Amino acid sequence: MATQNLRKLAVVTGASSGIGFALAVHAAQNDFDLIVCAEDEKIKLAAEVLSVAGAKAFPVQADLATFEGVERLAAEIDRLGRPVDALMLNAGVGVNGPFLETSLEAELRMIHLNVCSTVHLAKRILPAMARRGSGRGLITASVASTAPAPYLTIYGATKAFDLSFAEGLRTELEPHGITVTALQPGATDTDFFDRAAMQTTKVAQGKKDDPMEVARVGFEAMMAGKDSVIASSLKSKLVGVLNEVLPEPTKAKMQAKQNEPEPKHR
Repeated sequence: MATQNLRKLAVVTGASSGIGFALAVHAAQNDFDLIVCAEDEKIKLAAEVLSVAGAKAFPVQADLATFEGVERLAAEIDRLGRPVDALMLNAGVGVNGPFLETSLEAELRMIHLNVCSTVHLAKRILPAMARRGSGRGLITASVASTAPAPYLTIYGATKAFDLSFAEGLRTELEPHGITVTALQPGATDTDFFDRAAMQTTKVAQGKKDDPMEVARVGFEAMMAGKDSVIASSLKSKLVGVLNEVLPEPTKAKMQAKQNEPEPKHR
């Protein structure tokens, strides 16, 4: 007789590196098998590493900035034939620079990834969780979600959407036995800053949080059913607290100083 698999299943997007990979590591260490997704081939190596950690890890290489990419991931989840116990919607990118100079194509692609894919995959996966009456959800927002973010203006708006989406879903899904947690990281030591062309900004040159620690805080908050958590350093938490009390123009000026690229690099 086949041995019963007692491990639950988690889906993690943006899982080839950074916070997403770290979330997958923590899930693997806490008795979850995994479906991990990213657009790059590194997702296959990530799955191999996670398998060594004791989880069955199934990689899906898909571009979630496209409708077809999300549908491909949803189809792979269905094909596995196992219920999803935890859905961690983490995939996201940034675009830095003055709005009048940044690429419309790059910013629309960012909106599709940070916003549309989050809604799209949630719509595909959460109804089955609701029918079963249980599940955990995590959406990676940002401390930038609670303040204007000049020079990351569109990115900040996408993360404000993610935070509001998570908070709204939480209330809707609570009667169905599902919790939704918003993870709000501060500046974290990932390739985000390189991909967003932020190397010359103050925030990129400053001290950053460890992605493994950020993910630990987020994963534990999700498992505890918390509504949101700011992770992970005192500095990040202080930014989050200030964003709750300072007026919007003041926060905008503070963020502009952190996010503005040096003029010669524009």
